[in-house]
Amino acid sequence: MISAAARPYIDASVPVLRAHGLAITTTFYRNMFAAHPELTSLFNMGNQASGTQQQSLAAAVFAYAAHIGNTDVLGPVIERIVQKHLSIGIRAEHYPIVGQYLIGAIKETLGDAATVPLLAAWVEAYDSLAKVFIAAEKKGYADAGITPGALRPLRVMQRRNESAGVDAFTLEPVDGQPLPACKPGQYISVAVDFADGRHQMRQYSLSDAPDGKQWRITVKREVAGAATPSGAVSNWIHDHVVVGSTLLATHPFGEFMPDTDSIEPVVMLSAGVGITPMIATLNQIVRVQPTRHVIFSHAAQDRQHHAHQVDIAAAQRLMPNLQVVTFYLAPSDDGAHTGLMNIAMLPDWPHAHADVYLCGPTGFMKAQWQALVLAGVPVTRLHREVFGPDLLDMQD
Repeated sequence: MISAAARPYIDASVPVLRAHGLAITTTFYRNMFAAHPELTSLFNMGNQASGTQQQSLAAAVFAYAAHIGNTDVLGPVIERIVQKHLSIGIRAEHYPIVGQYLIGAIKETLGDAATVPLLAAWVEAYDSLAKVFIAAEKKGYADAGITPGALRPLRVMQRRNESAGVDAFTLEPVDGQPLPACKPGQYISVAVDFADGRHQMRQYSLSDAPDGKQWRITVKREVAGAATPSGAVSNWIHDHVVVGSTLLATHPFGEFMPDTDSIEPVVMLSAGVGITPMIATLNQIVRVQPTRHVIFSHAAQDRQHHAHQVDIAAAQRLMPNLQVVTFYLAPSDDGAHTGLMNIAMLPDWPHAHADVYLCGPTGFMKAQWQALVLAGVPVTRLHREVFGPDLLDMQD
């Protein structure tokens, strides 16, 4: 991907990025947003405020330097980022701006250590990576038949409370035309224009099987934490969207697409709002392979925080080989296990012939991934959906 002359400088950057990566990315975002405030609409400003976006970019730059040329490591991550870029309308002309301020941040942070050859090597490395993204995204827009950032008006046909702080919204196109084809596990971006002029987009997994007529998204009200702000878009949706409201949304994207057509056994593990793509997958299996052997396990704080129980109950009535295993942190008298999810409590399954899908908080997925590997599940059978900016943190 880069020249032999540039490679030693990139390799030498690895320990530097490990030590100074967060300072570099913090400087990058600060300077770029100051010069181009219009770009804030393409970024999750909540993640900016909490620092997770800066940390994620630092991890991405570090991983790129450490694994440059290793397509086995970088390929899946690049594809995941491409899908996210497609969902928010990233265009080719954005890349020179990002490159200018990223290289500038390296120079500003490292000072005299940022030699001319080192900066030249990073310009070459960035340009090489940008070309990969631009080509992939150009193809992605063409395949979808859309222009970058295209939004479609969708009318809210139903709003249903699923659990504490979680509501599901059923959407239909205002123009009455069919919805584009999509797969369970994919997501759409919803755009919101706030009264103060801010424009923000957030991604929400489709939480029902696609039928070409309706989409459903499930939105958790994100309350402020000790180190994180409240979710601007999720709270706006909860506070303002009712039946009859119109939302603007993108074409569906995302590379996490569980195989719903296979007849092999499948295991789905989720926690919290990570249940949404799993419910879409389960509902599709109900339609196309209702006799398939499925283990569906979910972890929640308690029954009041367990979303989509209606969907699960409906699937149980129609799928004779569906086994549901639930874990609540709080003790329960309705058959749920108490405590964190423990795969040892799941029914046995043929590890070599069943795919396992995971979705939930990063800590949950890391713990389950490690437990599954220790239990002898082949890594090739493990698949996970990552919400938020932790794209590279989930590679180990």
